[in-house]
Amino acid sequence: MFPKLFEPIQIGSMKLKNRLILSGINVNYAAEDGTVTKRLKDFYVERAKGGVGMVQTGICYVDPLGRFFTNMMGIHNDSVIPGLREMAQEVQSYGAAFVVQLCHVGRYASSKVTGAQPVAPSAVASRVSHEMPRELTVPEIKGIIEAFAQGARRARDAGADAVDLAGAVGYLIAQFLSPYSNKRNDEYGGDMERRMQFVLEIMDRIQQTVGKDYPIMIRISGDEFLPGGNTLEDMKVVAQALETAGIASINVIPGWHESPVPLVSWHVAPAQYAYLAEEVKKVVKVPVIASNRINTPELAERLIAEGRVDMVTMARALIADPEMPRKALEGRVDEIRPCVACNQGCYDRLFANLDISCMSNPAAGREDEFAIRPAPNPRKVMVVGGGPAGMEAARVAASRGHPVTLYEKSGALGGQLALAAVPTGKGEINSLVSYYSNQMARLGVKVNLGQEATAETVGREKPEAVIVAAGASPIIPNMAGVNGQNVVTALDVLAGKAGAGERVVIVGGGQVGVETADFLAEQGKKVTILEMLDKIGPDLGVTVRWIVMKRIAEKGIKSFSGARVQEITSKGVTYEKDGASRFLEADTVVLAVGARAEKKLTQELEGKVEVYAVGDCVQARKALDAIYEGAKAGLSV
Repeated sequence: MFPKLFEPIQIGSMKLKNRLILSGINVNYAAEDGTVTKRLKDFYVERAKGGVGMVQTGICYVDPLGRFFTNMMGIHNDSVIPGLREMAQEVQSYGAAFVVQLCHVGRYASSKVTGAQPVAPSAVASRVSHEMPRELTVPEIKGIIEAFAQGARRARDAGADAVDLAGAVGYLIAQFLSPYSNKRNDEYGGDMERRMQFVLEIMDRIQQTVGKDYPIMIRISGDEFLPGGNTLEDMKVVAQALETAGIASINVIPGWHESPVPLVSWHVAPAQYAYLAEEVKKVVKVPVIASNRINTPELAERLIAEGRVDMVTMARALIADPEMPRKALEGRVDEIRPCVACNQGCYDRLFANLDISCMSNPAAGREDEFAIRPAPNPRKVMVVGGGPAGMEAARVAASRGHPVTLYEKSGALGGQLALAAVPTGKGEINSLVSYYSNQMARLGVKVNLGQEATAETVGREKPEAVIVAAGASPIIPNMAGVNGQNVVTALDVLAGKAGAGERVVIVGGGQVGVETADFLAEQGKKVTILEMLDKIGPDLGVTVRWIVMKRIAEKGIKSFSGARVQEITSKGVTYEKDGASRFLEADTVVLAVGARAEKKLTQELEGKVEVYAVGDCVQARKALDAIYEGAKAGLSV
């Protein structure tokens, strides 16, 4: 079904069974000393079991000063070798190559993590760590080059099939390559030839240490998307120099962590940046790999079959479903759990220095704890609610062998997921709803749509366990005029149950409010947001908030924080800001001030049947929390 994706390929002396790579993404599961933990090993082994051709580790620091996160993997001393060896052997036992990614993050390091001032080619402040780095001396540079070589030796001694140099997204190698961050005027800075000296010396020293037959791969930014940074044409020159120096393959990704353009969120179209790898492939002969927002086997197959690239990497798509390769190979694509680029569990947590998880897959990083095991005594289970929490609970319970019946009072599955898919650019969320719908049918879950389950329904059906995922309802604030004919809720607008006039005021500037504003502005409405807190979009993740705020500004949406609504009239909204009362004309007022948990059914059932409450009916939160709790309940019944 995917002949090119599952065609073997050679990278130097390393042969791969297919062209799909688990890309190196930091997961923050290592011990604080950088050694491998059981949790970290389980994560990578699960993806090897799923059928990828190569498992790349996340970035492994070659020097403690080059650490980004607290629980980042290390390759900085020989104490890491035993755990790494055990992980390598288990990964390889499933036919996947195992590759260690060597890294020093340079000016992206945080003194809170390392205990020291960050170092860099030049003293140029970082927009990631928000710290001023210290310029490296030449002897220090030589020491870091040696640290990369010793990291490669440790990877080889641990049984890794190759090493990969982290030369992209703004880490130290990229910092030396880029005129944006490298202001030196010695042998390591100035023109392109001297800026390349650092990475070329790293390659040379690795080859001296482990031999020229040991494959060295590299990840580079095909375009830094930074003012004064390297462009695609510059990086083609770098790629050719790397090939001459003996690089085995080149993985081309877009931008740096501080680039002022979206790179990984839902605002980026699938394979939007594959052109960068395609252009690099035109100037080198070694295998070229494309990355970023390649999230389906169909897309990967097309890129390779069209000759645009030789291989693809996936990170979040394989976090969402580690079995994707095997499902694709077996023609079970409708069973693939999709990544929807929400960033809730992965990048948003990672950049808060937390361990990653996954909205779509609560078993990510909990492979042992969340393993689906047959229920010793299958029981009759009722699930109330067909939103994310309810669907996941039904899926897990049915997968364990329980007969499951699901009640959903609306006419369709999806709940808040279906509404979350409505705002501009978020349509991919529908693929997760489709996945769940397919799972309900495949697992034999009896779905009753358009039927509200009550305590009487439970009494009549006599289930042995009930999982309540009844969700939440919009909060209607206690203010004058809130029941006026020109007042609607954001959820009704997104659901298509309510329209809006030309002038719209949205009361509430959280995620629902700002995304509804974006949605209405796309329709040509004149939109203003009023938020009583001192920040618009406070519940948006760190990796997407800046993008949403930029979009709001570009569309002319006005927003006022610290604004408390006093009254709604047929002509508009009166609000107080900075001690003064003000008025905004509006044809429609949209309420987006939060949601209240629907606790009634849970309270009615307590003491009468084994009951589990999950998702927004406990407390209105994110889909990440809802799906996690649904899985936990499905495992508990």
